[in-house]
Amino acid sequence: MPRTSAIMVVDDEKPLRQFVSRNLSARGFKVFEAANGLEAMAIYQAETLDLIVLDLMMPHMDGLAVTQHIRRSSTVPIIILSALDEEKDKVRALDMGADDYLTKPFGVEELLARVRVALRRSSWQSSPQAKETVQIGTLTLDENRGVIIREGKVLKCTRTEFDLLAYFMRNAGKVLVHRLILQSVWGPEYGDETEYLRVYVGRLRRKIEPDAAKPTYLLTEHGIGYRFRG
Repeated sequence: MPRTSAIMVVDDEKPLRQFVSRNLSARGFKVFEAANGLEAMAIYQAETLDLIVLDLMMPHMDGLAVTQHIRRSSTVPIIILSALDEEKDKVRALDMGADDYLTKPFGVEELLARVRVALRRSSWQSSPQAKETVQIGTLTLDENRGVIIREGKVLKCTRTEFDLLAYFMRNAGKVLVHRLILQSVWGPEYGDETEYLRVYVGRLRRKIEPDAAKPTYLLTEHGIGYRFRG
């Protein structure tokens, strides 16, 4: 019998936190609640979590600090919930290691769809089905182990970074448009979040390129998308 997915909901607004928790519990998830960043870190250290739904603006420790702390030791998916809707706020959260960003107010079905996407990506990573190994230049994508290897060294990466690079490497040589990349990696619910790609491509370049400012693997096709040089 599969283990029930555990989700932590972190928000200092009690009515909203309880609303999200009730909807997740009603769909069979095990839910933990935290009212601030310090409570969130205590639960994170004590429990095995499959997903974190996290507010940004909180007392004691904000959501960015929580994300930064968690990313030092874990790749657990993090969905940000925030009233901040400017692109710079989204980019900052994604650059800290968040996997997704949902602006308040939001519809419960939209949130549930994004939860399903994050958990589906996690379960695919751990599924026992046979996967391939792709090697291009000094890079090796080992899908069985879920790791990226550069010049014999395993790179530390999040699930989203791994999935994005896997998609690029499997489609090496092809020009991939923004919407297609987003829908293939994040899910069919996505398509307009081009800032996600800017952030994650930048993070990948810093890890896989000899010089991130002059990429030789992951190339930008201006106004269109990206191409991974085969």
